[in-house]
Amino acid sequence: MKLSRKNGLRASAIGALVVSGALVLSACGSDNNSEPTKGGGEKTTNAAASNIACEGAKGQLLAAGSSAQKNAMDLWVKNFQAACEGVEVNYQSIGSGGGITKFNQGQVAFAGSDSALKDEEVAESKKICKDGTGINLPMVGGPIAIGYKLEGVDNLVLDASTIAKIFDNKITKWNDPAIAKLNPGAKLPDSTIQAFHRSDESGTTQNLGKYLSTAAPADWKHDPKSKSWPAQGGQAANGSSGVATAVKDAEGSIGYFELSYATANKISTVSVNTGASAPVAATTENASKAIAAAKVKGTGNDVALSLDYATKAEGAYPLVLVTYEIACDKGNKAETLPTLKAFLNYAISEEGQKVLADADYAPMPAEIAAKVRQIVPTLS
Repeated sequence: MKLSRKNGLRASAIGALVVSGALVLSACGSDNNSEPTKGGGEKTTNAAASNIACEGAKGQLLAAGSSAQKNAMDLWVKNFQAACEGVEVNYQSIGSGGGITKFNQGQVAFAGSDSALKDEEVAESKKICKDGTGINLPMVGGPIAIGYKLEGVDNLVLDASTIAKIFDNKITKWNDPAIAKLNPGAKLPDSTIQAFHRSDESGTTQNLGKYLSTAAPADWKHDPKSKSWPAQGGQAANGSSGVATAVKDAEGSIGYFELSYATANKISTVSVNTGASAPVAATTENASKAIAAAKVKGTGNDVALSLDYATKAEGAYPLVLVTYEIACDKGNKAETLPTLKAFLNYAISEEGQKVLADADYAPMPAEIAAKVRQIVPTLS
């Protein structure tokens, strides 16, 4: 990513909070799916940290889940710990499924997930959230890129049907007629496609499944709610970083991961033929056009969102996700509740959202952010 382009994205991201409320995710760097985030480095005072209200925060706060938001967590943890002396926020980037499991076992104060809780997960949460339930609090979101490595092909175009067939092992050669039709003039080799998917439970996998089930229902018959990879064939790698590394290292490969991993690893990404007048590239701007129309489907204090994966709007990139922080609305542990509320208050605050632009994230839509800001202080 060129510097001038990155600066432009940062400026547009900040403007989205005030003007359009666009929601985009694209962080630089890679995740670590086993090591905890402790907000390392010196605790330097900065503008963001100086405005953080610690509000009784103390001791250690444990959390785990989504790798897509790890870089956002790194920023929030660093600033929060700099402002709140003696506090340690430990976030383990282990994937959405692992985070929800830990949350529902009472091992962490909150979980990060790239998809909202399923009904059975909500039911399970009631055992931990005494007199309450687990709720979805959206914090960040953005595009899932389809990354590939294919020598001589710089601008690959696929549609939902071909993506579904590739990952379902029904299209196995790069010069398959369906791919060739979408890429006239491209020098597609007569070589085997190496398709990589997540080995761990992942909200990214689930969002890909939702997209394929919605946009190519005839070609993707698998359960769209599954966080585990549902199809046969292909090769597995752990976490978004693992899939990105596998694609980077293997000629003829293809995989899916948040756009940040493609940017960090300099991996080419697929433009999607959605039925609009031109194929849509996986960019933060194009994802924002698809996410801007998200509807709140949760009730009460639950802010789960409904996304339009089948959009054909001009310039709208349909393969997107939203990352939630999942916490108890009632029944949180008394010893960690003040730290939980203070940290989440900071993360969704105007200051907390603004710092995301420095890592190529963008703030939550204004209306959604306002709703979450009203809910967090009521956690009990």
